[in-house]
Amino acid sequence: MSSELHVRKAKRFGGEISVPGDKSISHRAVMLASLANGPCEITGFLPSEDCLATVAAMRALGVKIDVLEESAIGPQRLLVHGRGMALDAPSGEIDCGNSGTTMRLMAGVLAGQAFASRLVGDDSLSRRPMGRVVEPLTAMGCRISAAGAENCCPLEIRGGGLEGTRYELPVASAQVKSAILLAGLFASGKTTVVQPLTTRDHTERMLEFFQVKTLTRGNEITVYGGQKLESRDFTVPGDISSAAFWAVAAAAFPGCHLTITDVGLNPTRSGILHVLAQMGAHIADSVKTDGGGEARGNITVHGRGLKGIEIGGDIIPNIIDELPIMAVAAALAEGTTVIRDAAELRVKETDRIAAVATNLRAMGADVEESYDGMTIRGGKPLQGARVDSYGDHRIAMAFAVAGLFAEGETVVTDAGAIAVSYPGFEDDLKALQKAPAKGEMAATPVITTAPENFSKNGSEGQGNGGD
Repeated sequence: MSSELHVRKAKRFGGEISVPGDKSISHRAVMLASLANGPCEITGFLPSEDCLATVAAMRALGVKIDVLEESAIGPQRLLVHGRGMALDAPSGEIDCGNSGTTMRLMAGVLAGQAFASRLVGDDSLSRRPMGRVVEPLTAMGCRISAAGAENCCPLEIRGGGLEGTRYELPVASAQVKSAILLAGLFASGKTTVVQPLTTRDHTERMLEFFQVKTLTRGNEITVYGGQKLESRDFTVPGDISSAAFWAVAAAAFPGCHLTITDVGLNPTRSGILHVLAQMGAHIADSVKTDGGGEARGNITVHGRGLKGIEIGGDIIPNIIDELPIMAVAAALAEGTTVIRDAAELRVKETDRIAAVATNLRAMGADVEESYDGMTIRGGKPLQGARVDSYGDHRIAMAFAVAGLFAEGETVVTDAGAIAVSYPGFEDDLKALQKAPAKGEMAATPVITTAPENFSKNGSEGQGNGGD
């Protein structure tokens, strides 16, 4: 993708599309397969820059990973030759690129290895806090430190000799939870993580798939050390966080009919669908479960416009990655939307609250920023503008979607950041604007469902806390 993405107001939008593999699951599939006791085939792998950083990290630790199939966007079927929990000491630093998921989860794996290692990242990752993973791993006996300023990377690790612990997460984080559980595989006794809100549970589901027993009681997850991962083939579903961009565009586009196929519908990730339904969108999903216990299926969206709502409380960890595009949805909606309890957005790839507010104002939206969110008074016509991605893939994609509704041309700078999670985004953006004109395709009736009082209670109390 070029460094700039130029978008004009769409005359039509819709059709049928499949999105690339889930980023969170692709990371974990490669890591767990690398620790399994034999070869594992991974189908549907996301060949984004972030996930390829995880592949490179495991290769640096002596894991052989073969590419079995490659598409236009990169390798999507891999054969990982599991090392049975014993990795090789790296010959140099392990570069995690822009991927916080790679760094934090790899810290958990390396905490259990009896050698020294050093994890580094790019400028953006080097500004993201790592103290939240250093503290619990230190409590387990790992010698680990964040060598950068203000508890940021590089992470220096000398692992081995871990003991199980009980750790209460101060902030809901799937990445930190996963790092502790992975370290717990190498620790003596049991390791328990207590989370303030339920975070995305891909790690627990995948550990079970690889025959590692975990115990979940409410918001406590326990794993016992000494278990072995059995090699199994794994299929990655489409990424619902990527699908969210198209779902919002379709929901806000009157008369649009869009189907997104074979996408992950894990209940700790599908809060975006409940939020859009609460905003008045017509959405239906058909769920089936296969491949590692992950629910997957199709999403159908029928556009008719949106209304403002309040978004906060327990639902926020579930939709933390989707909040930039939800802010765009709010600007397109009639009425006022309040997003609160989302301070975590300020320590992502960029300060996403400030980035979203700045860009929406540049396009003519009425936005009031707060420490933990924003108030957006929707309904004002958007105007094309030059907006900055700030090197953040989700900001870039969110404002490409905003450009579909703006008068004139919208230019998204540093759009190459999109490759971090969605290679092929620009091609899909163009393809979805070639939908049949009105009258050429009949819209299929859909059923809209939304939980009551979701802004207070969340999506059945589910959450995710990021990748």
